Amino acid sequence: MSSYPLPVASRAEVRRAHTHLVRTDPTGAALVLLTAALAAAAGLGAPWLIGRIVNHVEAGHPALGTVDLLALGILAFALATIVLTRLARYLAHRFAERALARLREEFVDRTLALPTGVVERAGTGDLMARTTADIATIGAALRDAAPEVFVGALQTLFVLTAITVVHPLFGLAALTGIASLWWATRWYLRRARDAYLAEGTANSDMSETLAATAEGARTVEAFALHRHRVRAGDDRVGHAHRTRVRTLFLRSVLFPALDFSHILAACLVLLTGGLLHGNDLTTLGAAVTAALYTLQLADPLTGILMYIENIQRATASMARVKGIADAAGTPPPGGTPTDDRIEVTGVRYAYSPTGRDVLHDVDLAVRPGERLAIVGPSGAGKSTLGRLLAGVDAPHAGRVTVGGVPVTDLTPDELRRRIVLVTQEHHVFIGTVRDNLTIAAPTATDTQLHTALTAVDADWIHTLPAGLDTELGAGTDSLDSAQAQQLALARVVLADPHTVVLDEATALLDPTTARHAERAMAAVLSGRTVIAIAHRLHTAHHADRVAVMADGRITELGSHHDLVRAGGAYEDLWRSWHGNT
Repeated sequence: MSSYPLPVASRAEVRRAHTHLVRTDPTGAALVLLTAALAAAAGLGAPWLIGRIVNHVEAGHPALGTVDLLALGILAFALATIVLTRLARYLAHRFAERALARLREEFVDRTLALPTGVVERAGTGDLMARTTADIATIGAALRDAAPEVFVGALQTLFVLTAITVVHPLFGLAALTGIASLWWATRWYLRRARDAYLAEGTANSDMSETLAATAEGARTVEAFALHRHRVRAGDDRVGHAHRTRVRTLFLRSVLFPALDFSHILAACLVLLTGGLLHGNDLTTLGAAVTAALYTLQLADPLTGILMYIENIQRATASMARVKGIADAAGTPPPGGTPTDDRIEVTGVRYAYSPTGRDVLHDVDLAVRPGERLAIVGPSGAGKSTLGRLLAGVDAPHAGRVTVGGVPVTDLTPDELRRRIVLVTQEHHVFIGTVRDNLTIAAPTATDTQLHTALTAVDADWIHTLPAGLDTELGAGTDSLDSAQAQQLALARVVLADPHTVVLDEATALLDPTTARHAERAMAAVLSGRTVIAIAHRLHTAHHADRVAVMADGRITELGSHHDLVRAGGAYEDLWRSWHGNT
């Protein structure tokens, strides 16, 4: 199946997301604003008092008591600035951590709500990059960059206002000096978002390629694909490197402009001060105060631009993270099926909107409690039909309904309560045995969990060191293939659906293990509607009906004995398989 990248949120959606982070914690945002404003105001006191001292000294009759008081005032303002700035950053960090926690929870909820088909088509690389690198980038920006930029922006605003209050020409000189920084920043911002999105996409592609190589290591070894996979990895790494160089180039233009603007602003303010003082239009103290204020611009502006790269990177990451919501699509309207009858009417399906159909005008009705086997050669469309029946994918034409309601209109909880797909992959999640089971039934008691394990002959639960609390995963207890399948079947028991779709669920097991697993499966399937995509034809032999597929169509439908007597494609399959057993 082709891989399609997950969508990226628009600029407007990202802006709304940022606004939402603030609106959900208005008290925290207000405290940050207040303390940052007080810190910026306190920072203006020391230069103003130094100017007063200069004027006293220039007058030729400095009063030592007055100078001492002004010096104490300078010290007090300096201490207040330090304390309030640290408090503002502390409150900003706390606000950011709370916002990040909400964002993580929302992201996990939306990711888990993604349709299975969307996740499979996107590939693991893109989703993993968003789950790890993008979330980490947003976290770093919220914890460090956002507080620094916010506090720095307030300090810059206060300082520029103070310079203008001292004398409007000082304010004009300072603004003229930093104008070059404004244009450089605009040039950077127009290019940064697209550059960082390209870098994120390249990282996703690189992760996807490396993950596919690692997961297919045995295939690579068996078919001597080392050079091919290394070349593919090099191509992805090279592309990621080129996108990284692009973002580095943008920063290499921005930061020299920052240094130039500092120097130019200071020079212009000093020149303006000299001209004004020489013409008795301002005092020497005022000129000194304006110069000191201009020097104060260096720290907040440097902080803003040092972290603006993080902000841009985080904005691109936010667009990728928020794009998960777009991938989920419109929530299904819901519906209440009248019964458990499954009907497939005129279904056509292709893996992509522009791809060729792999199912063609499929019609099928499955009665409640019936056992239906779907057989046919590889590539006939058996698994694809099974996915449509389980609601994993939606047909491009036609309908798949349960009790008269399209499966695509059922909410995820309602769909899984009615239909469960069991495949060859029996995943064991990192966590306890109990965690692995309660995925299917969050409110299940320990008695219910043990009953489900007993139903599938999972006696090994009694040999585990901590029973249901035994940790499973890397570095802890692990389950073999048969035990992993029993765990998956126990989840089916707990979910208690009316229909189970078996997609060659025992095909990867050895014959002895498969027979044991099939005995356990028989207990699970008792009383349920069973749709089995059959690999071993003895499954079809015991089914109520058999659907034979070829080239994306159902070519034969009937009981095992009727189809054998008909002498068609199924009879050929049965003779061929039976003769080899």
